[in-house]
Amino acid sequence: MSVISVNIENFNNIKNSDKKVLLDLYADWCVPCRMVSPIVDEIAQEYPQYLVGKINVDEEPELASAFGISSIPMLVVMKDGKIIQQSVGVIPKSQIISMLD
Repeated sequence: MSVISVNIENFNNIKNSDKKVLLDLYADWCVPCRMVSPIVDEIAQEYPQYLVGKINVDEEPELASAFGISSIPMLVVMKDGKIIQQSVGVIPKSQIISMLD
C-alpha cells in the first residue's frame, strides 16, 4: 500500500480505519524527518495490514495542534480513533514495527 497524504478533510476517515494507523508528522525543512520518511514509506509497502499516512505540520497546523506537537518527526500509532503509541525523533525501523505490534 502507498502512503496517504493526511489533511484536515480526510483525517476522521483515516483515524477511524479498521486497521491500525501509523502517522508520520513531519515538515519538509526538517532533516530528521527526511531520515524517517523513507522508513515509513518502506513500512507502507511491506505491511499492508496497516494504514500509513503522513501529515505535513506546516500545511496542517490544526492537526499539528490536535496532536500537541512539540518536536518532529513524531510518529503516532492509532487504533479505533485513539492514540495507542507515539514517539518523537528518529527511531529505527524495528522500533517502529514494535510500536505497531
